Amino acid sequence: MRSPPMNAQFEPGPVTVPPIPNELARIRALIREQRHGEALAAATALSGATPDDRDALYLVAVCQRLLRRLPEALASLVLLESQHPDYGLLQQERGYCLVNLDQGARAIEAFACAVELNPALLASWDMLERLHRRAGDPVRAAAAAGQAAALRSLPTEVVRAGNLYSVGDLTAAESALPPQIAVASVGTDALRLLARIRWKQGELDVAQGLFSAVIERHPDDRDARQERARLNLERRDYPAALADIEALLVADPDSAFLRTLRAGAWAGVGDHDRAITAYLALLEPDPSRPEWLLLLGHSLKAVGRQSEAIAAYRAAASARPAFGDAWWSLANLKTWHFAPEDVAHMRAQEENLTTANADRLHLCFALGKALSDSGDQAASWQYYLRGNALRRAGSAYRPEITEAATSRQIATCTAAFFARRSGSGAPDPDPVFVVGLPRSGSTLVEQILASHSQVEGTQELPSLPRIAAELGGGLADPLRSRYPEALDTLEFDHFRRLGERYLELTRAYRGGKPRFVDKMPNNFRHLGLVHLMLPNARIIDVRREPMACCVANLHQLFAGGQDFTYGIEEIARYYRSYLELMRHWDTVLPGRILRVIYEDLVEDLDGEVRRLLDHCALEFEPSSLEFHRTQRSVSTPSSEQVRQPIYRDGLTDWRKYEPWLDPLRQAMGDALDNWRD
Repeated sequence: MRSPPMNAQFEPGPVTVPPIPNELARIRALIREQRHGEALAAATALSGATPDDRDALYLVAVCQRLLRRLPEALASLVLLESQHPDYGLLQQERGYCLVNLDQGARAIEAFACAVELNPALLASWDMLERLHRRAGDPVRAAAAAGQAAALRSLPTEVVRAGNLYSVGDLTAAESALPPQIAVASVGTDALRLLARIRWKQGELDVAQGLFSAVIERHPDDRDARQERARLNLERRDYPAALADIEALLVADPDSAFLRTLRAGAWAGVGDHDRAITAYLALLEPDPSRPEWLLLLGHSLKAVGRQSEAIAAYRAAASARPAFGDAWWSLANLKTWHFAPEDVAHMRAQEENLTTANADRLHLCFALGKALSDSGDQAASWQYYLRGNALRRAGSAYRPEITEAATSRQIATCTAAFFARRSGSGAPDPDPVFVVGLPRSGSTLVEQILASHSQVEGTQELPSLPRIAAELGGGLADPLRSRYPEALDTLEFDHFRRLGERYLELTRAYRGGKPRFVDKMPNNFRHLGLVHLMLPNARIIDVRREPMACCVANLHQLFAGGQDFTYGIEEIARYYRSYLELMRHWDTVLPGRILRVIYEDLVEDLDGEVRRLLDHCALEFEPSSLEFHRTQRSVSTPSSEQVRQPIYRDGLTDWRKYEPWLDPLRQAMGDALDNWRD
């Protein structure tokens, strides 16, 4: 295959914040003047000074390609992908490199991935048309040409809005869109862009509705269907995502991008065996792809295949030595102990100025665990503090918003409020809600219950928070949400319909057993809603001594959410807010909630298990005492711990850090004395 000119189809990436834009503009000017060596030197210097800057590293790869240093360019793109996996331009650049290496099939895959991530990449559509024609596939060539023609025909205001969106100016992008955007005559391109804007703004339910409106008008719109699938994965609506992904795969069964999405959706609904098979198939032609190895490891871990999970994580770390998520995943097994050479390697990568912050924070948490195991608690604590600071710097969490939400629940959900709605809701007794704080022992309680013949463990289900968000109007800003006040406006029968909807939403996660556990810890915020819509559901509050619980959270890097766990003040205030709200539920719903103290469960397993089962109206079965023998998928950080007999180390493990815990103790205040109340 004849390669296009090495300097063809260069597209500048999005603009970043000052003062970097001036240097980026200078580098782009050097590229246009074909002064590629100078451009590479400048881009390399900028990327070294700002290792997390996406555009700088992207320009390094562009310059390396223009200088025909193709292996180096591909290596730079691998690093860029580890930091920004959803960046369409990097896949486009990878496609150009592969074309110049005469690897047409892989180039097609890269350009296809580029337009899947960003359907507005005109140059990628043009290249796909050329490559498909050369490969003797006129059907796909014509489809790519059609997409390119459609992009060229877009209204000027939509093109301008798209450009503003690409540089992150969401407000200006929305303002640039045509008025009356929902009117059919305006077309769906603007509506689809508005959906993307809402998605970026965090209004996921609103974005989902907009994508659905596009698909309703044009059922064959693959872009909208694909974006809706990705959005539903983020919303954790895995069944809906699967439906769209399967529909897309009918026309493009070989798409690695879609197959990866499908594997993730299978893992999301708990079908890890299918996910494992899918990841292994993806890895066959490219066995060293670190992101697929990581995902494979997660699913292997969930089903208890620990040695294989370790092998996958280590392979991912070997493929990319600074891959912080792979090292943290090993640490997050809880039962894994690092060798001294692993610790030395992680320290070197963490100290390397070119290591991206996303990798650095994962390495910090992994080093915190590794050094704790080796007995160096002082160094361990410092790494935990550094990792928490890095994670908190990228978080918008504000404790006062959580506390305001607690006050609103207390003001709305009074005893009189519940008395007026007595008898509402769906009668089904199926769910058992296990609530509390993360790292409180809720996974252990779930495992005990799921070891009973009548109960199945699901996972931390998104269904109840989704219903609460919908009642609030789907707004990203909690201060503008209409929940929980909206509960006071609902008709009596509405709560029955909400209960039935919850049961329908959770059906995809269940098998054939009559009862199931929903152990989303933060559901304690919605127990008033649970009582109204499912009055016969059982509720269990799992509580752990506050210092032990908070220290465990400060040591944990969560895959998503739980932003209150990344600071001493934040976790202490959240724990106190949790106590306040649980006291309220106990007052207005007396006898409704069973409290399980983790420490009591460890000390008197038999007695507490019998108490649990009695609360759930279940006959005692010895299997619940042998919970560690139960074979099921577990996706939480405690997955390996609950596959072992009960152990007491967790009761006092936090005391290793006593010399550094005075700030936490002071922040906890009287919660240290009244947490059992």
